[in-house]
Amino acid sequence: MRSDAKLRPDVPPPASHAPHDPEKARLDLDSFVPYRLSVLSNRVSKAIANEYSSRFGLTIPEWRVMAVLGGRPGLSARAVAERTEMDKVQVSRAVARLLRARRVQRTADNEDGRVTRLSLSPRGRAIYDEIAPLALRLERDFLELLSEDERRALDQLMTKLSRHAKTFLNE
Repeated sequence: MRSDAKLRPDVPPPASHAPHDPEKARLDLDSFVPYRLSVLSNRVSKAIANEYSSRFGLTIPEWRVMAVLGGRPGLSARAVAERTEMDKVQVSRAVARLLRARRVQRTADNEDGRVTRLSLSPRGRAIYDEIAPLALRLERDFLELLSEDERRALDQLMTKLSRHAKTFLNE
């Protein structure tokens, strides 16, 4: 709390410490964790996107689809959407563009003909094999200012918050 707030009753406490009054509630985006996480995620995604968009003409959703399929071939578009937390329409458009560019291939499911399975084509695999090391290098560069203990703690905190966030979706 600011020291002048203690001395002057006319100075309100910071928004995060204000009493709960819906009419007086103020959303300070600079301290609002969901907003800060979103901005951070967008900044990191854009840094990686700068590498692959200029070289391969990929959008962020297209790369996310390729990244998922690079590690887990044979997923349905629905499973890709669930894994990436992207909107189904976004995934569908990205998959359509990747199919047209012959970076992804689609096959019918052996057990359910209504489901199609996606995997990287040889062309898509070559792109993935070139981008993945760049993405990992950028991750290393991004995390290098953290100690090993801080990296471990960050991983644990992200896992914990991610699990908790899923409970909001099931309400």
